[in-house]
Amino acid sequence: MAYSAEERRLLAMPDEAYMDDEQRAFFRCRLLDERGIIEARLQEVRESIAHHERGGDELDQAASEEEIRLSLRQADRETRLLRNIEASLRRLDEGEYGFCEETGLPIGLARLMFRPTARLCVEAKARQEQREHHYHKARGDTR
Repeated sequence: MAYSAEERRLLAMPDEAYMDDEQRAFFRCRLLDERGIIEARLQEVRESIAHHERGGDELDQAASEEEIRLSLRQADRETRLLRNIEASLRRLDEGEYGFCEETGLPIGLARLMFRPTARLCVEAKARQEQREHHYHKARGDTR
């Protein structure tokens, strides 16, 4: 991953500076920017669905319905991400942002730069994924 100059500067900060005012401000801006982008995309999806024309032959209608279905799936993913961003902003306000919800340890700047909504450190996330994989395997899911 290519880091910006600001990201490289933050990554070079000493461990004692973890989640200081400057780092929290950086992630607040990043999260707010991402929230704005997602809200704009959700508005586009809403407008697209609202202005979707009915009519045409059965093939056109089927294609139209598939397009709407895909738009709704995208909107669902975007809405979940928006909720995660809001939760991250709350954790920032509460002073909990950047720390693993499971272990309480720092998540790490590099991970947060890659996924600003991360709630778990790499080790805890790996354990969670392993439990999920084991659960699905035990149930016979083919995921």
